Amino acid sequence: MASPFSPGLLLLRLLRTARSRHHPLPSSSSSPSYFPRRRSALLEASVNLDLGGRDGGFLSSSRATMPLISPSVYRVFFSTRTSELDEAQGPAVIDYRSLLSEDEFHRLADATIHDLQEKFEEYGDSVQIDGYDIDYGNQVLTLKLGSLGTYVINKQTPNRQIWMSSPVSGPARFDWDVATKSWIYRRNKVNLLQLLEEELGQLCGKPIDLS
Repeated sequence: MASPFSPGLLLLRLLRTARSRHHPLPSSSSSPSYFPRRRSALLEASVNLDLGGRDGGFLSSSRATMPLISPSVYRVFFSTRTSELDEAQGPAVIDYRSLLSEDEFHRLADATIHDLQEKFEEYGDSVQIDGYDIDYGNQVLTLKLGSLGTYVINKQTPNRQIWMSSPVSGPARFDWDVATKSWIYRRNKVNLLQLLEEELGQLCGKPIDLS
């Protein structure tokens, strides 16, 4: 049988006492001294609960104070926090694998990389750069520009992306954009071929057409 002094029973009795003693607020003509004597016990009372249970469930002034809060306050609090979290999360991330099948990805990515390899070979015949070299193996295209740096371009099948490491702009991941039918870096909306044209033209001193 539960102890008559258990925290749960004491809290229940306190709530019942608060309801029985509650009175509507006085009108503006009432004496101001009414308020200190008639404060709502339900909203302002606090109880000291023995969380350890070592003193038989009696109220203890050494325990943490737990204020009683109206249920409406909890509803406002949680509804506000939920809306803030929803805004912080932002829109859902799109899974581009659902928009591009694996076979279609390989077809588009292979065509792009092989075309780049041919264009790089033609471009190498028209520029004089020590260390200019092209290598393709294990689905990785490497363009070496000697002391100017090295480009590495490869497929990332699980992500349906083409990854590129540039000596100028650094690493980037390009997704296939159905609307423009091109590989786009979604962070800054840059086009893979246009980026290579701009950077190679600056590094090598001669324009290159990759379209």
